[in-house]
Amino acid sequence: MEPLITLVVVTAVTLLVGIIWKQPSLRSVPMALRFGLAAMFLLAATVHFVSMRAELIAMVPPWLPEPALLVDITGITEIAGAVGLLIPRTAMWAAGGLTLQLVLMFPANVHLALSGQALPWWDQLPGRTLMQLVFLAATTTVLVDRYRARKESGLQKRLVHA
Repeated sequence: MEPLITLVVVTAVTLLVGIIWKQPSLRSVPMALRFGLAAMFLLAATVHFVSMRAELIAMVPPWLPEPALLVDITGITEIAGAVGLLIPRTAMWAAGGLTLQLVLMFPANVHLALSGQALPWWDQLPGRTLMQLVFLAATTTVLVDRYRARKESGLQKRLVHA
């Protein structure tokens, strides 16, 4: 639940700052999502190495090799993706990579939800699936926005040189 709260709060604060300080770039939902996602993935990466490491390792489905290594790799890629979202030149690639990672990590969410443990509603399969869809919508929004911006930039360069 904390990642969802982080995404929503940081995205909303970014939009609010853009409105109050009249910063058009921060009033853009895709730009605000970049900040929200960066904060969310940094939070998520932190628990890979600090507070919830054992729980994350236990979430890895048994058919995957080296659960501890997979948790390390996903934590590192979440940090790299979060930083990449904040750099205009890499934001599209970071959003694409994080989108792919969310899809690839979903089996771990299903494994936890079906483990038979007593879980809060947000860790049960319907709640986890809904949150995952929100995260995917956010990363996909950034990906499409950055793709369109790159395409427009290329078109403008061609028009200037024509």
